[in-house]
Amino acid sequence: MRSLSHYLQHIQIDLFPAIEEVLGQLSPSEKRLVKILEVVQIERLVNTPPEGLAGRPLNDRRPIARAFVAKSVLGLPSTRSLLQVLSGSPVLRKICGWSHLQDVPGESTFSRAFGEFADGELCQRVHELLVKEVFDGHLVGHVCRDSTAIEAPERPPSRKKGERRKRKKPSKRVSRQLSGMSVDEMVAELPKKSGWGCKINSRGHKYFWPGYKLHVDWADCGIPISCLISSASLHDSQAAIPLASLTSERVQSLYDLMDSAYDSRQIKEHSESLGHVPIIEMVRRGGFDTRPDLPTYRTERLKVRTFAEQGFGRLKESIGARSVRVRGATRVMTHLMLGALVLTADRILALAT
Repeated sequence: MRSLSHYLQHIQIDLFPAIEEVLGQLSPSEKRLVKILEVVQIERLVNTPPEGLAGRPLNDRRPIARAFVAKSVLGLPSTRSLLQVLSGSPVLRKICGWSHLQDVPGESTFSRAFGEFADGELCQRVHELLVKEVFDGHLVGHVCRDSTAIEAPERPPSRKKGERRKRKKPSKRVSRQLSGMSVDEMVAELPKKSGWGCKINSRGHKYFWPGYKLHVDWADCGIPISCLISSASLHDSQAAIPLASLTSERVQSLYDLMDSAYDSRQIKEHSESLGHVPIIEMVRRGGFDTRPDLPTYRTERLKVRTFAEQGFGRLKESIGARSVRVRGATRVMTHLMLGALVLTADRILALAT
């Protein structure tokens, strides 16, 4: 396990002097990038290219993975813009792992490598390892569970003119999840095709979007613990149990904080079975406000949920979740998880100061 103090001590005392001796004085943005790359260490789970095989050797995927992290840190909208920055910045190239401009592969190689990272769930595995390292031996007070809309360039199929909308049967997914399914089975069963989603915004108006939903469990320190992607049409409650199960494998926590979308007896009982205290906003049923008043201590604890709102805001505004340009759930998830890795590293460095 690497302690929080390890990150700053190693970076400030050992890493920066060695890098600046070779590359010269680093700018504030370059120093931030070096810190995040050192915390994330995405290259440790990237396979090295095989040697001694016939044909042209594969490009090393490790500097490409570091470059994709740099893309999220710098807030670049596309791989093409990343390549433009790499071509004009020798320091950035060397930070990623390329000595010369001709060593940087082309856009098609970056695209193939991104597909390999997505198929192998590289970012999810790195994030899980990082969370377990940071929270090993530590207790999380509150876990904030929520989702956010992710607009994607792929448009879901729309109904033809005159076609009637089919009535959906009541979903029994939550009951199946509680019947003994493993976490992998629960996650695999969630719909992941692009669809139409609907949420009510802070002004009480309905908001529709095409694409996906990102479901996240946040620690009360602002670190995302577990992340899942689903179709935008999936109700938040359908992803609560697999998300809670993933989180319980990674950290020990006390309270589960959720909004009224998770107001379900089954979700409450599952949270209690994990040894947690569920605090859920009550939903209005039948058009009447019959919700009992929550005890004061529960109302105060629900205010911690602002960490989730702030985290989603950062993911969208500065780390690329609002500029999704890839298609398919696996690639979209990899794009989002790159942002989650950057956000996790930022929060770790903030906690270490």
